[in-house]
Amino acid sequence: MEAAIIATYRCPMKCVMCNIWKHPTTADEEFKPDLLRKLPRLKLVNLTGGEPAIREDLESIVDILFTKTSRVVISTSGWFEERTLALAQKYPKLGFRVSIEGLSQKNDELRGRQGGFDRGLRVLLGLKRMGIKDIGFGITVSNNNSSDMLALYELAKELNLQFATAAFHNSFYFHKDDNAITNKDEVISNFEDLCNRLLAERHPKSWFRAYFNMGLINYIRGNGRLLPCEAGSASFFIDPWGNVLPCNGMEKKCWYGIMGNLKEAADFMEIWNSRQAEEIRKKVRNCPKNCWMIGSVSPVMKRHMRKVAMWVIKNKIRRAFGQKILSDYMPARIGSAGPPNAE
Repeated sequence: MEAAIIATYRCPMKCVMCNIWKHPTTADEEFKPDLLRKLPRLKLVNLTGGEPAIREDLESIVDILFTKTSRVVISTSGWFEERTLALAQKYPKLGFRVSIEGLSQKNDELRGRQGGFDRGLRVLLGLKRMGIKDIGFGITVSNNNSSDMLALYELAKELNLQFATAAFHNSFYFHKDDNAITNKDEVISNFEDLCNRLLAERHPKSWFRAYFNMGLINYIRGNGRLLPCEAGSASFFIDPWGNVLPCNGMEKKCWYGIMGNLKEAADFMEIWNSRQAEEIRKKVRNCPKNCWMIGSVSPVMKRHMRKVAMWVIKNKIRRAFGQKILSDYMPARIGSAGPPNAE
């Protein structure tokens, strides 16, 4: 089971595709680090926000999370350079993903702060110089930045950094209901190009990223998911107030549900095995949305590895014969989600 901990809704950025910064939490209402001691053993924890590095007690949070999992990855804007590098110095096993929305001019335009690209890049280079292994950056593709995505991919490859992608969504989390990719042909073409470049690499992880990016093309086209949504079964979120959520993709105009609050429970499994949690899982199975976000898709890809691997093998063979993959031929959709797994 994997988890995402939303440490705060405070954020120094003013992104055009996310309005979290207009709806910040206050420091005194955010959960205290000790609350996370109630968590079970987890495979992976993504520490996100808002901007996690804005919390003065971030070290305490990380310290506790490493008693629950061997892998903690922080999603950050890179705005707080010194604080981020100091954290990496103390916890060299930490992973870091810096959000970058394009090359310098485009990034700063979309993230609403001048100098954001420079700070993010300096953080990445500083982490690399320190010898931190689990580092990379990612882009949320919106309108008119998908060509920059290809340039950033090449930069990541040259620097030997991880490279993650997303397409912007609407949700309660982002406080957005008007995110829509309008130049679909251009964006899909650039994602197809990225998929072919990833399949041409020697690293198997890149091949599976190609599958994920094919799923983004499918999402942009408005189609059903390639894999079932198992939010609230294979993964979960905890918000700054301690609420346990199935995901961060819910929209209140569709539905919104909380599995329970960690402050009110003796431990996490009391919530996880509750009737309320099962009701939320039923809503997930009938969710009208078809989100495709790495936090909820990655654990499902691992659970359906055979299907994903077959797609990879088929398209690696195509590449070997000089053929490019085409998103017109999408992988077949798999069946419904299985029962929740607390391991």
